[in-house]
Amino acid sequence: MFGLIPKEEKFFVMFKSMTHNTIEGALLLKDMLDNFENPVQSQRKIKDIEHKGDSMTHDIISKLNKSFVTPFDREDIYALSAKLDDILDLIDAAAVRIVMYNVDKPTPEAKELGFLILKGCQAIDKAVEMLGGDVEAMSQYWVEVNDIENEADRVSRDAVSRLFDEEKDPIQLIKWKEIYETLERVTDKCEDVANILESIVVKNA
Repeated sequence: MFGLIPKEEKFFVMFKSMTHNTIEGALLLKDMLDNFENPVQSQRKIKDIEHKGDSMTHDIISKLNKSFVTPFDREDIYALSAKLDDILDLIDAAAVRIVMYNVDKPTPEAKELGFLILKGCQAIDKAVEMLGGDVEAMSQYWVEVNDIENEADRVSRDAVSRLFDEEKDPIQLIKWKEIYETLERVTDKCEDVANILESIVVKNA
């Protein structure tokens, strides 16, 4: 893997920092949903992580623009950094909606989606760890992310279906439907990252 390509190791380090930051955001979201002691404070912490992620994305793009040789295709470096940033953007968006809509307490389905988001981010982190090295085992992680996305889609669908069956307040129905869909979209972005990583491996095998 990448044997004939001069390596710019800094890119691998920068992507690893991004995935660590993504996990930190996912952990904060999960804690927010599980404990719900101070959702406003939790959302502020997530916003700080999201801002940090924006800076990391900017640094990667800046380095890309200054680098003559890259470890893999420039468009893949750009796409990978952008999709990793999308994960944090949606984690923040979910936290913002929970606070903005004055949620009384998270539902079991929301907590389950928070758990799946964290699992997806952790699988992405493990896959990125293998970039530039031994990638033979990387496929297990994009398969795992795909399974997580499928499970999150099922949880979200079931949650929305239950809303329409049981929720009498149309305002609450609208609020929770949007929260569920935003949480599920985080796992969609994890799958986007996994697809890019798979493409990188195929191109450079």
